[in-house]
Amino acid sequence: MGLGPSFRGMTSTPPSPYAQPPQYAPTSQYAPPPQYAQPTTPPVPPPVSRAERSLAPDIGRGAMLLLIAIANVGLHRYGYPVDENLGETGMSTVDRAALFVESWFVADRARPMFAILYGFGIAMMAWRMAGRGVDQAGIRRALRRRSGWLIAFGVVHAVLLFLGDILAAYGATGLIALVLVNKSDRSLRRWFWVSLVIWEVLALVLVLSPIADLFTAGEAGVNTAPGTTYLEQLALGAGAAVISVLASFVLGFIAPVVVGFWLHRRGWLQHPEQHVAGLRKVLLVAVVVNVVANLPFALQMAQVIELDGALGAAAWTLHSTSGLLMGAGYICGFALLAVRWRERGRTGVPRLLAAVGERSLTAYLAQSLIMAPVLSMWGLGLGDDLGTAASYAFAIGTWLVILVAMVLLDRAGRRGPFETLLRRLTYGRTRHP
Repeated sequence: MGLGPSFRGMTSTPPSPYAQPPQYAPTSQYAPPPQYAQPTTPPVPPPVSRAERSLAPDIGRGAMLLLIAIANVGLHRYGYPVDENLGETGMSTVDRAALFVESWFVADRARPMFAILYGFGIAMMAWRMAGRGVDQAGIRRALRRRSGWLIAFGVVHAVLLFLGDILAAYGATGLIALVLVNKSDRSLRRWFWVSLVIWEVLALVLVLSPIADLFTAGEAGVNTAPGTTYLEQLALGAGAAVISVLASFVLGFIAPVVVGFWLHRRGWLQHPEQHVAGLRKVLLVAVVVNVVANLPFALQMAQVIELDGALGAAAWTLHSTSGLLMGAGYICGFALLAVRWRERGRTGVPRLLAAVGERSLTAYLAQSLIMAPVLSMWGLGLGDDLGTAASYAFAIGTWLVILVAMVLLDRAGRRGPFETLLRRLTYGRTRHP
């Protein structure tokens, strides 16, 4: 895919908005600046102020959550007719068109985007803690604690509400990533390619193996809800959470997290105005590759063509691999928008998207708090025979409701409740002036 080497030519030390920024060591390690003494007990970092936040990742997270809502809403649908391979039948032209666009530009693109920004966030936290004098052991301890609580959040989320949770997977990935945050670019490139190859090979083996028939072969009929009762939801959610965590330990999300490390080290999201040419290049390459490589999968999903056996597996592999590149492309696109909007600051549309992005954990969980009780069979059951296009409209409406709530929190000067809880669990109740 060539994503890793494409970052080689960028400068290694980004400018910083901080008064006394820590500088990267030649190996890109996050080491405390020499003016700080090594503390016996690492200080608890104060909450990040608005002035310290970079606009590009915040608007990227805000827009990303719209894509995640569209991608996830389908897991709450049920009651529609399916063929023996569980493919939906009887779709209208509008439904096919909506599914085609979603499969081409959204499916398996939002999660890599989320993972890249997650890696960026890990690198940013380590960088800030190093700048405040926290030693390497203290940084790893804080990141380990935060990752552990993310796993706990994800398990509870999967069990109670949503089988497709990603928090537990990212928390597990964070436990691996915290040992990579100090690695050199050369070492990170090795981790990137090894993890990408391992994940793609395992996924392809699963797709081609007889095990896949257990999930597709059946009888034509009606798609049933994954959890017809809430007790079934609890049991299925627990299993989904365990599988998600175990999958992460076979390096499933390391590749996009490493991309997030690269973006931070080069300053592409902190100072996108200094990297416009590179951002445009990645965006252009990502869009072209996605349009070409992902077209067979999108046509298959919209039932325009039928691909079986090796052709179907090849289409899926191209879809999955190009998703990582397109996730990076989306982020670069939002960074370019941040450059265009930089004179406005956090006003207008940038403020709306950033309000969601600053509270991305709360906004992500809020999607399930709305969708699951309304659509699921164990809730109000409105997902029964909900059309594809109608479900996407519901997802967009859900995101807009959450957008309004996050903007109200922003105007009140309040953090997201789940961000506040995660911070308290990670660092304790220490107060700052």
